[in-house]
Amino acid sequence: MLYTGRALKRLRLMRGIKQSHVAELLGVTQATVSRWETGVLTPAEEQRAALERLFARPASAADAAIKRLVETSTARVHLICDHSHRLLAASPLRRREWRRDLLGTPMFRYASEAIRQAESTLQDLGWYHDQTSSLVVETGPNDRDDVPIVAGRVLWERIPLVDEAMGRLVTTLT
Repeated sequence: MLYTGRALKRLRLMRGIKQSHVAELLGVTQATVSRWETGVLTPAEEQRAALERLFARPASAADAAIKRLVETSTARVHLICDHSHRLLAASPLRRREWRRDLLGTPMFRYASEAIRQAESTLQDLGWYHDQTSSLVVETGPNDRDDVPIVAGRVLWERIPLVDEAMGRLVTTLT
């Protein structure tokens, strides 16, 4: 499950959305949403996908501006949640590379071995304690046809989002 009950509740509260509204949007009862948040129930695959789409939307005008800048960028860039790796926004060039809509999708499953290795070093580098972190990462190829990553370098930049979560701006370096 992408969201634990606590994380789902936190996201919902940060967005100012009532359980009843989430329930209405997903076609379930308010009691079902409450049970998800307490961990009594687990959302079905279809419901998880709907939750991912719902919470992939920007939470504020500032986040919407970041999303708009990424989505209109002429660079190969995308924005993910730094914790869950969910895709929050992608530039047209990046979307063309991937050839499919991945908004709200956790992207770590597509990572190359080099990216996975770089990710494993972040804690030791203090990435999660310095809110202005940036890092150049060698990508290495992931040998996938569906969401290809070629060998190269990207810049990871950690940026705060309005809901107190952190985003990671990923820009391909030429």
